[in-house]
Amino acid sequence: MSNTDDPVLELRSLEKHFSTSNGIFDAVRHRLTGSSPGSVRAVDGVNMELRRNQVQGVIGESGCGKTTLLRTLMGLYEPSGGELYFHGEPVSEFSKSDWKDFRRQVQLVFQDPFNSLDPKFSVRRTLAEPLQIHGLDYDKERIVEMLESVGLTPAEKYLTRFPSQLSGGEKQRVSIARALITEPDVILADEPASMLDVSTQAEILNLLNRLTDEFGVSMLYISHDLSTVSYICDRINVMYLGRVVEEAPTKELLTDPKHPYTDALIRSIPIPDPHYVRERPDIHGEPGDPINMPTGCRFKNRCPKRMDICDQKPLDVTVEGEETRTVACHLYYDHDATDGRVQDHQPAMTDQPVEEAR
Repeated sequence: MSNTDDPVLELRSLEKHFSTSNGIFDAVRHRLTGSSPGSVRAVDGVNMELRRNQVQGVIGESGCGKTTLLRTLMGLYEPSGGELYFHGEPVSEFSKSDWKDFRRQVQLVFQDPFNSLDPKFSVRRTLAEPLQIHGLDYDKERIVEMLESVGLTPAEKYLTRFPSQLSGGEKQRVSIARALITEPDVILADEPASMLDVSTQAEILNLLNRLTDEFGVSMLYISHDLSTVSYICDRINVMYLGRVVEEAPTKELLTDPKHPYTDALIRSIPIPDPHYVRERPDIHGEPGDPINMPTGCRFKNRCPKRMDICDQKPLDVTVEGEETRTVACHLYYDHDATDGRVQDHQPAMTDQPVEEAR
């Protein structure tokens, strides 16, 4: 039995790696040459705890592993290592009925509202379908109340409409209503405002902010836009090449970033003032190759504070603050205490093709 103090979702050293082998010909080549297939370490040892009624963000550049992390949490990818816990229970031990209950309690809001709704389904049928799938009572009044909760009023006007008759913002509101209709414990939001215009983005963010409190639901918010994540999230996880390099309460992270990569992200947030002049972040080059991952710190080749010790893998260490925060950086711990034994681990191998890693 799970304890009420358990996190709703907990990730312990979660990994998802993809093999670079492209089929039988590569397998034969590796056998003949004696070489080993490489792998993309899309998610590589991520630790996280999502508490009840908490909103956490995952931020990072394109290709850092955010979407792969979300798909692994949904069960669309099988982890290569580590464990995911839901209400204290390991997902790897779930039965078929456990998975069905998990699907009801963990819902997804997609990035693209223009393609996430079935064009043949009316709004009423879109919200009724998850109720039917999970054996929940179908009630028109329940659907009407949900539409009103997401700001589609009067609800009766929207029940018979199809996606082609809705604006982008209205489509995303329907998607949010569909996610909440099963009364889930967790919402996984995959950049839900990124494809909308700026004014509509603000409306959707305000809506999500209100609904997480109103329905008591936890949310993991994935985005590349730090300004939107900082608006809605209680805590932020900064991800770089498959690893969380800093995790902290939103206010502390924005006002006092510890990791050089986090500092660069914050300095890159656009300021809506043409006369404002600020120092540019001293970051150069591109993210490292996710197949031939650099040993040690993965940010070292772009870091303005690089040291010799950065050739070794940094520990996740707790730093001082009003609340618990961690950072994976050699700047924040005594290396003599570790006796130099911190080494980068070797990737696990799977037969999943690299094309699926994003």
